[in-house]
Amino acid sequence: MTRTFQTVDPATGEPGRSYAGHGPDEALNIARQAHAAFASWRRTSFAERSHLMRAAAAVLRRRSDDLCALMTAEMGKTLTEGRAEIEKCAVNCDYYAEHAEAFLADQSVDMGGPKAKIVYRPLGTILAVMPWNFPFWQVFRFAAPTLMAGNTAVLKHASNVPGCALAIEDVFREAGFPADVFRTVLIAGSQVAPLIDDDAIAAVSLTGSVEAGRQVAQRAGAALKKCVLELGGADAYLILDDADIEQAAEVAATARMVNGGQSCIAGKRFIVGPGLKSAFEQALKARMDAFVMGDPKDPETKLGPLESIGARDGVHDQVTRSLAAGARLVTGGVAPDRPGAWYPATVLSDVGPGMAAYEEEVFGPVAAIIEAADEAEAIRIANASSFGLGSGVVTRDPVRGERIASDELEAGMSFVNQNVRSDSRLPFGGVKHSGYGREVSVFGIREFVNIKSVLVHV
Repeated sequence: MTRTFQTVDPATGEPGRSYAGHGPDEALNIARQAHAAFASWRRTSFAERSHLMRAAAAVLRRRSDDLCALMTAEMGKTLTEGRAEIEKCAVNCDYYAEHAEAFLADQSVDMGGPKAKIVYRPLGTILAVMPWNFPFWQVFRFAAPTLMAGNTAVLKHASNVPGCALAIEDVFREAGFPADVFRTVLIAGSQVAPLIDDDAIAAVSLTGSVEAGRQVAQRAGAALKKCVLELGGADAYLILDDADIEQAAEVAATARMVNGGQSCIAGKRFIVGPGLKSAFEQALKARMDAFVMGDPKDPETKLGPLESIGARDGVHDQVTRSLAAGARLVTGGVAPDRPGAWYPATVLSDVGPGMAAYEEEVFGPVAAIIEAADEAEAIRIANASSFGLGSGVVTRDPVRGERIASDELEAGMSFVNQNVRSDSRLPFGGVKHSGYGREVSVFGIREFVNIKSVLVHV
């Protein structure tokens, strides 16, 4: 059965544009067309791929306003954050256009006689299952290295951003990529399994929930296909006893409020050293209160709606349960009586074990303050999570901060005195229930290649 994908404006709750989906057979046929295109695409030169990838960056920049409007209409992203996201995608395209050939260059190995080398060759067609929260960046951080490596790609995007999904395919077409090198399928989550099973798909990349990751990993494993998983996070920031409180509050608010708090690598748990809680919560309150809810199309707006009313209700339920369990409300915490998926910037203090804000990933603008007796307890609390995506340390002593970030925190990324964020130059990914594998950087482009040993006896 073919599904219709109906968009909803998160700012008003009103329906937007609808899109006709692809049926199961049509989706499989699209995947097979992408697989057929792989035969010629894999033999293109890096120079040709780089030319097209730079053209894609130019298309993104030229169409930035239209693409931002799509994000705002479908998932509520503010105009300012939307423009930054599109530019980040363009930068990523340029980055891989410049560096892919060097990242995948043959490497000689001294075998004491025979000629030996390691070569990196594309795998085939990669299926990407992507989320709504960064509807362009999540895709382009996968697509740019994947296509530059000589693979082709099929995108199954989140159901609430079908316009964004189709627009991404259009960007590659407009840039001059061959028609079937990057394809989008509009299908339900239940239709992903047949794609994974099909011989047209060589591997899978998923960004999403832990449960979605389990399902995809199980299916890919049964088919003996590699997958890269970037899942949830409950990022902890340690505010050490020597921290500058104003700096700590600035880092914390920036970390918490990226994309309205709807980010896997948003700071969520802020663990403060002894005697700092009162001053930190007041400094954080002042900065969080500056995120005033407003029209996401207004360039001055810092906090738009959440992606859906259901998501807003889920966040509010987590806040309510935390308060009932003994947390204290510092600011926010009350959903406004108006249409749309609105929720204010919120700070909870006295957060402890057993509370939703302590145990769960809160995917919205809610900061949880947790007090620790000393550095050792702060590290223990930070690591006592099933997640391990990002983490941070705020301290006046960068040597101390580097030691903790490097050796103590169980996370794929640890930043000192700055908020965690993705960057094309740094590997992105997590440990524990935050997934496995890496995106972007040299490590990301090597995830979906055959690392082949070649020996020639002369």
